[in-house]
Amino acid sequence: MKKVYIETYGCQMNEYDTELVRAVLMRDGYHMVDKEQEADIIMLNTCSVRDNANRKVYNRIHTLRHSRNGDPLLIGVLGCMATNFRQKLLNDRDLKLDFVVGPDSYKRLPSLIKEVEQSGKSAYDVTLSEFEDYADIYPSREIGVNAWIAVMRGCNNFCTFCVVPYTRGRERSRSPRNIVQEARRLANEGFKQVTLLGQNVNSYHFNGKDFAYLLEKVSQIQGLERIRFTSPHPKDFPHRLLHVVAENSKVCKHIHLPLQAGNSRVLELMNRTYSKEEYLTLVQDIRSHYPGMIITTDIIVGFPSETDVEFEDTVDVMQKVQFDAAYIFKYSERKGTIAARRFPDDVPENKKTERIVRLNELQNQISLEKNRQHIGEFQDVLIEQESTRKSPHDFQGRNDGNKIVIFPAGEYSKGEFVKVKITDATPHVLKGVVINQERTA
Repeated sequence: MKKVYIETYGCQMNEYDTELVRAVLMRDGYHMVDKEQEADIIMLNTCSVRDNANRKVYNRIHTLRHSRNGDPLLIGVLGCMATNFRQKLLNDRDLKLDFVVGPDSYKRLPSLIKEVEQSGKSAYDVTLSEFEDYADIYPSREIGVNAWIAVMRGCNNFCTFCVVPYTRGRERSRSPRNIVQEARRLANEGFKQVTLLGQNVNSYHFNGKDFAYLLEKVSQIQGLERIRFTSPHPKDFPHRLLHVVAENSKVCKHIHLPLQAGNSRVLELMNRTYSKEEYLTLVQDIRSHYPGMIITTDIIVGFPSETDVEFEDTVDVMQKVQFDAAYIFKYSERKGTIAARRFPDDVPENKKTERIVRLNELQNQISLEKNRQHIGEFQDVLIEQESTRKSPHDFQGRNDGNKIVIFPAGEYSKGEFVKVKITDATPHVLKGVVINQERTA
């Protein structure tokens, strides 16, 4: 029985895809292992969103090759890098890769591995499909608190900085019935929370059923306590969806709403299809439906031709919206994107660094103030870890708004809900004490 070890890089969709790959391989008789030293086959499920992610994978492949001292070992690259850099990966003699497989070809992994073993030559399949949604594969998951469910695959937005439409193909949605079946099975296995995934979940559409309909159907499953989703796109956020998020008690009051830039000209260059003013209006609309909504975002600094004055628009949006958290990145040119073809990467690196430092400092101030507003509240916290990196005497969980809550360890365990009184806050976590001992597993 061949033993397989998989490393996963990048986004939650890659985490979900790894679970699909595990299921495909186990169905064909492969055995999954947790240590690379035990494996006959090592797979790297890769991300291609930023250049640093690519470099990390190249370095990892070299390390793996040199660590086995000539022992028989097959190494393959899966995911977005496989699609985006197929020729480079296969033609690089130093890498000596055995197989390269894209996100729509995971069902072919067993046959491709056999082909490599029989021929001694590299094999690949990076075909993008208009139809593959893996609806017939139930992912092989580790039992835990949260489970990812991909409700759709691919993307039609073609933001000029993004490689996803080229590495994952066009949008296609799974049927609501199939998704509900997967969610119900997860509830029966003991999962308390599911997160619905898509590159743009609010463009989900299947035979006239939209994402609001899907949220309602999943929320009706007995045993599931929390429904999360990521990520929506600001360009199409219908009122019906806002009503469901605001009014359905199981749908978490947290929306991750990527801004990317605060200046309308830069947003147009990015092909984000909304202006600064339209984004701010949407935020007002969200908060009119639910004033306490937790809103987080993504921001890119140093997009080609972004001026100092235009960067100030991003600062202005951050100050006006008061995001609870923001994931801020320097622009990184991606091979094959529209931006790479049309716009020179002309913002100096030191200028990008200045901007990202400034935004992170501003966001830390805002996050601290927002978190301090929770002091004194009583929150339902779903326990995720029975210890933290800093202290074995503390437990860690998340509240409805997806904020990390730290509290002293006690007679409860992962997967349970506890009522926590918030007593302190930092920019990144809330701290508190459990005020009831009732077990709600």
